[in-house]
Amino acid sequence: MDFTIKHEIRSRIRVHFSMKRMSFSEADTLEYYLKSQPEIKEVHVYERTADAVLVYDGDRKQVLRKLRSFSFDACALPASMAESSSREQSAAYYDKIVSSTILHYGKRLLLPTPFRKVIETLKAVKYICRGLKTLRNKKLQVELLDAAAITAALITGDHKTASSVMFLLGIGDTLEEWTHKRSVDDLARRMSLNVDRVWLVTEDGEVQTETSSVVRGDRVVVRVGNMIPFDGEVCDGEAMVNQSSMTGESAAVRKSIGTSVFAGTVVEEGEVTIRVTQTEGCGRFDQIVRMIEESEKLKSSLESKAERLADRLVPYTFAASALTWFLSRNVTKAVSVLMVDYSCALKMAMPISVLSAIREASEHDITVKGGKFLEAVADADTIVFDKTGTLTKAQPTVVRVVSFCDESEDELLRQAACLEEHFPHSVARAVVEAAERKGLLHDELHTKVEYIVAHGVSSTIDGEKAVIGSYHFVFEDEAVQLPDEKRELFESLPDDYSLLYFAKGGKLAACILIEDPLREEAKSVIEQLREQGFKHIVMMTGDSEKTAARIAQEVGITEYYAEVLPEDKSGFIERAKADGRRVIMVGDGINDSPALSASDAGIAISEGAEIARQIADITISSSNLSSIVTLRKLSTLLMKRIRFNYRTIVGFNTSLIALGIAGLLSPSTSAMLHNGSTVALGLKSMTNLS
Repeated sequence: MDFTIKHEIRSRIRVHFSMKRMSFSEADTLEYYLKSQPEIKEVHVYERTADAVLVYDGDRKQVLRKLRSFSFDACALPASMAESSSREQSAAYYDKIVSSTILHYGKRLLLPTPFRKVIETLKAVKYICRGLKTLRNKKLQVELLDAAAITAALITGDHKTASSVMFLLGIGDTLEEWTHKRSVDDLARRMSLNVDRVWLVTEDGEVQTETSSVVRGDRVVVRVGNMIPFDGEVCDGEAMVNQSSMTGESAAVRKSIGTSVFAGTVVEEGEVTIRVTQTEGCGRFDQIVRMIEESEKLKSSLESKAERLADRLVPYTFAASALTWFLSRNVTKAVSVLMVDYSCALKMAMPISVLSAIREASEHDITVKGGKFLEAVADADTIVFDKTGTLTKAQPTVVRVVSFCDESEDELLRQAACLEEHFPHSVARAVVEAAERKGLLHDELHTKVEYIVAHGVSSTIDGEKAVIGSYHFVFEDEAVQLPDEKRELFESLPDDYSLLYFAKGGKLAACILIEDPLREEAKSVIEQLREQGFKHIVMMTGDSEKTAARIAQEVGITEYYAEVLPEDKSGFIERAKADGRRVIMVGDGINDSPALSASDAGIAISEGAEIARQIADITISSSNLSSIVTLRKLSTLLMKRIRFNYRTIVGFNTSLIALGIAGLLSPSTSAMLHNGSTVALGLKSMTNLS
């Protein structure tokens, strides 16, 4: 595609495409294409001017080559991205603000005074009705204060002040609505469904296939810990389904044959086969938006406190205005007091601050489900880490398979992969990938597979019961026997690896040695978190004492617990909270879900199980743990901004009231300063924290 370079500095370039302007769809398509290029780190496409700003890290010539090769016809925008695009919405709000401003000042320049007075009086009716409505609800709220101020200005003949007040109120409402919608949509986009492959039931058994190839009427199997990818009806099996993404309720709901299930919900226990009733336009994005907007989780306690205070201050503003008139018998002074209130600024700046912080977090690949959780992160003094897939990399690898029977290592790996391929765990993926690298085909060898959370997998292979999982599950729960002649081999297994035990017919068949490498940044992150004020940094893992001790020492954690079960993790968090601590839990697996729910703020690593991401309050999409450090920083800065906004609003507006009472400010000036400061503070709250 033809373009010209308008401006360029190191690693940043602005280009103009050979067209007057782009449609919203074209701009979204271009942005999608550029963001998919590995060399390009950041993209902003401006549809009005047909410009694009690129920040890249790599070969400049390669970036320009990618721009030239782009074509709208050759690049298809995914339907999910088109559905959730906010570009058209943002343009509409921008046009609305510009139009309101031009209309407001245009009236003053072009219309005669009598016409303006009639228009302003008619416009005031809307605000007066809104204020009277609060009285009907037996409440004194800011809408009544606005109505009183506008009415007083009209009665005293100050139509210019009334017009300015209504104009600034309208701009403030538009800015608040725009920021709220933009932030909520950004958050919903991050939370939207992202399932690439599913298990499709065919005549030849279960086949893993792309979601795009599934059509209405197909049958899809969804097992524990996995997200349901489509709306459908259960035609086989039974499961407990977590529907928190749709309803906000964390309690799982039982689903059996004949009941409906919805895209984006997660199987918490059991297994179901669903008959797909809808593949496209399931409305998940819209459902998430509604859930976020209706959820009280968006409000931090500081935000809620400010809003409650805002409503409580309205009667005092009326009282101050009445007292001013009583003492001075000066209507102008009394109206000046009415022109100022705390509520408008408090109710505008606080939510915008929180939603802007959530949006900024999303720019760092951090999804936060509400301001309440940012506040919890800012106040937390204890952070608990899972080990596997959290402190260690989410891509463990199989180093070796040790056979304890007559079968070969490759055959045992093939059988283990057949069992493990159905379940969402990093260790299970490691086994499957190891078999794939060796070219070991593992068609369905087993009967129905059962997953026991935090323990392992149980099934039947060639008429023999087969189990694979932890030491506790295999040797203690399943009472698997170790052949005496293999005891020396068993005891010589190295401690440097995590061990996965595979048994058949009640006897140990193989030990799979898993290399679980530590994340390079883990030690640095722990040190930074300690510097940020965390007093208790804890690691909890189901691995052996030796493995846990080694990892804890390497990352610099002094408090750790080994061989723990899911209930042990959640129990520890509950006890810590009972002791008055604020606790964060960081995990990635199905077995971390109870602890994520129990904590003040649960953080899930996105590479982990779907149910962990669903239950967690915060999800980190980045593969780097440094995002937790960034999250703590943003949360702390948000709390500072909220407190600053609160002090600024109270201090500035109190000064305006005092100056109005003293007669130093006219009603028009009071209104201008009050509403101008409110909008200015709102705009400031929209900016990034860091």
